[in-house]
Amino acid sequence: MTTWVADPEGGRDRGPRGIARAWIEVLVRPKQFFANGVAPGDQAPGLVFAVTVAVAYTVGLFSFVPERIPSLAGGASVSAAIVITAVALVIAPATLHLTAALQTVLLILVVDDRAGVSETVQVIGYAAAPCVAAGVDVPAIRFVCVLYAAALLVIGLREVHETTTVRALLAGAVPAVLLFGTAFGGIPAGEALLRAAGLI
Repeated sequence: MTTWVADPEGGRDRGPRGIARAWIEVLVRPKQFFANGVAPGDQAPGLVFAVTVAVAYTVGLFSFVPERIPSLAGGASVSAAIVITAVALVIAPATLHLTAALQTVLLILVVDDRAGVSETVQVIGYAAAPCVAAGVDVPAIRFVCVLYAAALLVIGLREVHETTTVRALLAGAVPAVLLFGTAFGGIPAGEALLRAAGLI
């Protein structure tokens, strides 16, 4: 599940520079990025990217909303460090692959000729790019971040699996809600915006 191809298609750099470059490209030119930057059998860069986004989100969340830090051991700082380590080593990789498994099943239902599971993992990982800012304790910012991430997921599924926008939307709707709406707080942010507008 974490094959590292020495020379991936698309010429992606490794390390911090590669992550920064991928982040900028997927935000600015998503269609081109997903068409050229997702390599068959090369999950490692996408996994590292997704973990980086998840850690950035968690650090931001704990910084802006300290009460979200669980009481584990040794005070808030130690508890935060434990959770961030767990996010990096266990929670983010597991969430990515579980979401990819669900996404693969849904793709099977709506797309006849698909790319592989590895490419699906990468699409989900890179689609999370806007969520680095979702930890900011402003519902509007968080909602925009997750909405943008959901749009990137649809674009990525469409480009990588060479399907239509409608089919990509049908396949990606549930994973987007679960990942971006729940894990990254998009649904509570949307509810907060509706309450502020007096709609609920």
